[in-house]
Amino acid sequence: MTRLCEILNISADGKKAVCIDKENKEAILAYIRQSNRHLKKFRHIVALILEGHKNTDLYDKEDIDDKSKDVTAMKFFKGQENDRIYCKEQRTPEGIYIIVTAEIYPKKKSDKVSKKEIPIIHKIAKYEYTIEAPTN
Repeated sequence: MTRLCEILNISADGKKAVCIDKENKEAILAYIRQSNRHLKKFRHIVALILEGHKNTDLYDKEDIDDKSKDVTAMKFFKGQENDRIYCKEQRTPEGIYIIVTAEIYPKKKSDKVSKKEIPIIHKIAKYEYTIEAPTN
């Protein structure tokens, strides 16, 4: 299933970009902008990703089975609200590695992936993204 995304931020070397799903853009941005705390956490996670740092407490693969390929999660406030932004990783035809913030999942209840999250992860795994130029 092909979907559109926009670039939010790109690495200094231009080889990685964090994007946002156009259909879910408003919900994702509303979540990020709901407080300074959320915005700071999002910016921190994006910086880690673009700089190539690994921190599985903040961003990690949701590798639950063969159908969940290339799905990851930004993890907000583990042990508290435990919100997630599920993402899809892929390469563009130009070779840029993109991480698309695809869907918000607030208040995850457990540490493990539950039966509620599995269909969401499988759905996102089927997405293929095309980057659309930002509309400012």
